[in-house]
Amino acid sequence: MLRVGVIGCGYWGPKLIRNFMTCSETELMWACDVDEKRLDKISSLYPGVQRTTQLDDLLADTGLDGVAIATPVNTHFPIAKACLISGKHVLVEKPLASSVQEGEELVQIARKNNLQIMCDHIFCYTGAVRKIKEVIQSATLGELLYFDSVRVNLGLFQPDVNVVWDLASHDISLVDYLVDEKPVLVSAHGVSHTNSNIENVAYLTLRYESPFIAHFHVNWLSPVKIRMTMIGGSEKMLVWNDIDEAEKIKIYDKGIKVKERDLEQRERLLVSYRSGDMHAPRVDRTEALALVVKEFADCILHKRPALTDGEAGLRVLRILEAADLSMKAGGSSAAINYA
Repeated sequence: MLRVGVIGCGYWGPKLIRNFMTCSETELMWACDVDEKRLDKISSLYPGVQRTTQLDDLLADTGLDGVAIATPVNTHFPIAKACLISGKHVLVEKPLASSVQEGEELVQIARKNNLQIMCDHIFCYTGAVRKIKEVIQSATLGELLYFDSVRVNLGLFQPDVNVVWDLASHDISLVDYLVDEKPVLVSAHGVSHTNSNIENVAYLTLRYESPFIAHFHVNWLSPVKIRMTMIGGSEKMLVWNDIDEAEKIKIYDKGIKVKERDLEQRERLLVSYRSGDMHAPRVDRTEALALVVKEFADCILHKRPALTDGEAGLRVLRILEAADLSMKAGGSSAAINYA
């Protein structure tokens, strides 16, 4: 069994702790947080877990195999770097770090020390997204045409990252997981309605070398909570409503057929419409975080890259950083640098 510790016991940390406690491949040894009251809550639920307010206690434990980091984004890099240098495998809550430069350094340190670094891109482990991946790979949708998502709610305003880094990072990680092709350009518009200059509403568009396009709408200032994604294909179309517990995924046999009378006269295009049945496939209900924890253990035990490894986290960072540049330039397209 892998001996692990959790750093950060605020919102996400206790969820990680619960799943590490129930995972058959892990043994939770440490809970670390600067707030003693948070540690009190953990101790009341799991009295056998050692508690500390000092990261050094975990770094000094030579029997500790790995750590999960659930702390504010601006602390990801220094904590993860210290853990990697001390020989610990690392699972980091999204996003991987605060910049591409930091992410690259973490990936390099992990590679140099033969350690695993994994990013908790939680939605990639949900039953719905795993089913969507299966549908795409089966070619049921045909050629992918677009990915269009809305992820909005009222709050929670973050003090250190904008809505793009907080919410759009989920959708960027999903496109990275579901689509083999990498985007080359991003155009983003965002606005802040507070004195912090941290954007709370944003619209992002990813452009690819192929005609495929991805668009995200993210918002902390919405009166309703919406978590909906549409994926259009040349054969069928898919809608994922993450709030709908009964039918999260619906596949529609709908689309168009284009006939060209004269290839030189595009105004003479004839478009016909196809509308068939709707199918709602069964979705696995296993808790996504349980699979994240299991993947972290398995990639260490079997010495293989994780599904959402450091490289995946780094690709998301590259898009996030380019999106920030685009917003600062008033929405002008920014190239995504993979070098």
